[in-house]
Amino acid sequence: MPESSDAPRPERDRPWVMRTYAGHSSAAASNALYRRNLDKGQTGLSVAFDLPTQTGYDPDHPLARGEVGKVGVPVSHVGDMRALFADIPLSRMNTSMTINATAMWLLALYQVVAEEQAEAAGEDPAAAVRALAGTTQNDIIKEYLSRGTYVFAPGPSLRLITDMVAYTVAEIPTWNPINICSYHLQEAGATPVQEIAYAMSTAIAVLDAVRDSGQVPPERFGEVVARISFFVNAGVRFVEEMCKMRAFVRLWDELTRERYGVEDPKQRRFRYGVQVNSLGLTEAQPENNVQRIVLEMLAVTLSKDARARAVQLPAWNEALGLPRPWDQQWSLRIQQVLAYESDLLEHDDLFEGSVVVEAKVAELVAGARAEIERVQSMGGAVPAVEGGYMKSELVASHARRRARIEAGEDVVVGVNRFQTTEPNPLTADLGTAIQTVDPGVEAAAAEAVRRWREERDADPAARDRAAAALDRLRADAGTDTNLMAATLECARAGLTTGEWAGALREVFGEFRAPTGVSGSVGVTRGSEALSEVRASVRRTGEELGERLRVLVGKPGLDGHSNGAEQVAVRARDAGFEVVYQGIRLTPEQIVAAAVAEDVHLVGISILSGSHMELVPEVLERMRAAGAADVPVIVGGIIPESDAARLKELGVAEVFTPKDFGLTEIMARFVDVIRESRGLPLVSAGQPAARG
Repeated sequence: MPESSDAPRPERDRPWVMRTYAGHSSAAASNALYRRNLDKGQTGLSVAFDLPTQTGYDPDHPLARGEVGKVGVPVSHVGDMRALFADIPLSRMNTSMTINATAMWLLALYQVVAEEQAEAAGEDPAAAVRALAGTTQNDIIKEYLSRGTYVFAPGPSLRLITDMVAYTVAEIPTWNPINICSYHLQEAGATPVQEIAYAMSTAIAVLDAVRDSGQVPPERFGEVVARISFFVNAGVRFVEEMCKMRAFVRLWDELTRERYGVEDPKQRRFRYGVQVNSLGLTEAQPENNVQRIVLEMLAVTLSKDARARAVQLPAWNEALGLPRPWDQQWSLRIQQVLAYESDLLEHDDLFEGSVVVEAKVAELVAGARAEIERVQSMGGAVPAVEGGYMKSELVASHARRRARIEAGEDVVVGVNRFQTTEPNPLTADLGTAIQTVDPGVEAAAAEAVRRWREERDADPAARDRAAAALDRLRADAGTDTNLMAATLECARAGLTTGEWAGALREVFGEFRAPTGVSGSVGVTRGSEALSEVRASVRRTGEELGERLRVLVGKPGLDGHSNGAEQVAVRARDAGFEVVYQGIRLTPEQIVAAAVAEDVHLVGISILSGSHMELVPEVLERMRAAGAADVPVIVGGIIPESDAARLKELGVAEVFTPKDFGLTEIMARFVDVIRESRGLPLVSAGQPAARG
């Protein structure tokens, strides 16, 4: 007989935690956004901090110029943290904070606010702290490889992580003190094998450091393993990505059992959250990003035995600029439709016993094991970062991916195939298709933090407490004392993000990671188009009597260097002499290098939205240095209106994500240089006119 239509449905699994990555402008504005998102059914918070907060600067620091409130919320002190979570009870919230170099500081601020909330409600502050649930990203290794928001060298950075892990296991037992991030590795070009291997290598480095510190008794080490979480990426090749997650599960269980002797299967469980791939989101035909996001979400939800514990989805328009609340709502609704309308959560694992899946998982596990062994033979993740091995591998892998797209071997719908399109009503008015940050936000934040420090120091007792807290932090940093206690006192004493990080900079110093560019091998030397551009570069150099030199610079605090690195590698392959000094340079440093190296072209890369503040300063400094004749080009996520304004100011060319053809960009480099030197333009492969 057919099943009755009113037969009971199977019991459903509990859905994953649903988040949207959000934060901008100010603590108050972000708080309003969070409360709206929670009202819409979001079940956790994912806090985006701005770049000054991530790299340990206050809004009034010179390096913060143009970056305040752009890619996240500025949090300078405990007052900002109070405003950020006003009317959101932290002891009952699950909060993920994307923060790394300054993770200890932000966790201290979060804890202090949770204590204050409990006291105001007449509850036990200690109990509120023990109830805190959430995650601090806190994976510094991948910052050296991709995002670039590191501050200190690997040694001191690993010490901060170790201290946080030991503290949270003892004091905040349901907090995840580190989210080992393979997400950003894939964004930097990692293959699935590299993503698994480098994430596992980072986990080994962290767990070994905690074990060797002696801060956690051996009998409690399983609790450390149980609090390690991962943050992964899921690309559009969703079958391979699903198999990747099953490989992660298998390797983590093996590693924690065999290397660390963890017997409890619950403590060995691979716990991960995910944001699906942003690298694959396109500026061209951005409506296609919706189906990409859905496919990528399926990779981490279809397989019950390897299902994500938390999911946050990007918005369809992230390649255009900052998403609006409506765009984030759309991404949240995608999750809710899958979790609540479909029958996915009613079934056991769909792929158990699949010959195809098992073969792919075995292939990924074998490849990852081999790469983990290679990294371990170098001494582990830290030496592999310091020596530049992992960075060079990622840059080369990313270069190969870009070459496949340019050759049409990898199809990107709307970009290198099926480019004909109807007018897009979603982007008919680009001025309203993305969120914009009020230009007055930075000045207000800078004034607010100055006022905070002045009011604090106007009270002799408060001033003395703040000074004593900083002295203690410096003193403890010079020993092996766990730094969490001193950091909590800094938070309670009203110190600022810049003051806390500045004190540690005095003790630990700063660090510049290898760029990976010099060791990366060009992968398109045989292409006809590149050969033609190389010939044009050579002929133009002969006409000018010198080899063409290009400077690629990243001003401000934007550490997303993947695009800049690929431009630098392709420029070198095209025959240019390339000057690339890595991330976080001031406009003054970029101009000084351009003048000292006597370059023919300056290329500026900015993805954080600070282009309208930093690029004009570069132009002004070039003119002041007598180098106004050297053309400046700009690349990044730049709205059309901003691009037009930059050209009015003197920028020779603006490239955005739609300009994916690096070899075509190199040909444009040659044209721009020839125009600036009064030489007639030539098509690649055609002889240059002789004067």
